[in-house]
Amino acid sequence: MSEYVITTDSNSDVLPEFIKENELTIIPQYYSFGDTVYGDELNMAPHEFYETMRKGELPKSQANNPAVIRERFEKILKEGKDILHIAFSSALSGSCNNVMMTANELMEDYPEREIRVFDSLNASLGEGVSVYRAIELQKAGKSMDEVYDILMEERDHVNVSFTVNDLYHLQRGGRVSKTTAVVGSLVNIKPILTVTASGELKSDGTVRGRKKSLKTLVSRMEAALDLEHYGKDRMVAVLHGDCLDEAESVAQMVRDMGFTDVVINDVSPSIGTHAGPGVVGLVSYGKKR
Repeated sequence: MSEYVITTDSNSDVLPEFIKENELTIIPQYYSFGDTVYGDELNMAPHEFYETMRKGELPKSQANNPAVIRERFEKILKEGKDILHIAFSSALSGSCNNVMMTANELMEDYPEREIRVFDSLNASLGEGVSVYRAIELQKAGKSMDEVYDILMEERDHVNVSFTVNDLYHLQRGGRVSKTTAVVGSLVNIKPILTVTASGELKSDGTVRGRKKSLKTLVSRMEAALDLEHYGKDRMVAVLHGDCLDEAESVAQMVRDMGFTDVVINDVSPSIGTHAGPGVVGLVSYGKKR
């Protein structure tokens, strides 16, 4: 069995200590304020990023860089190792296609090596839980092909729901209409959104009030559970845009349901560009999305 390395992109939002512990290679996703591009060597801490947005500056997101992908993948290939890359949803960005294109070029240059790209059809920790799962399976002795096949079997069972505090950023990104954003803001309407099986964002109703929107994330998670196949030892992830107290509240509700592996992390800036400060999301295994 060939030795292989698991890689991912910064949109997966896996915890920094996990990246360090497992020596994960991360392909950066970029974002910019004005003419300044961030995402690789130059970065903003999450709080600074969201505070900048709160002050009215509007960032833009950018796809990954094929030259950077090639440089980081080639280093691994030269070490005689194969690559399993876990990618941000192809329905939300061109980044997955950039990785696939670069992988195909590299396999022509290194015909003895293999690169497999797993399209998570998900975002943030919805993508990230597949990274955690892949590392877990690798440590259990599974081959690259076995890990890929398991991830494919489980992909549609990784459910993500999220809510935002301000509809403006979703409207700016074309996710909701301007009328919806204005009316929703006036009457304190909070949208509930999901990631579909095809990897796209979908509106899944609205509720009135922030507290109710957070409780709704948990109730919808509970309704979608499939404990016969995905037990309470499975990872649950809470993501947030600089609102840790609210994320902790959601995480505690999940722990109170008996889940034992709950992780919390910031939404990366390249995704936060579209969701804005105050986004809170919940990721769990369950029925097919």
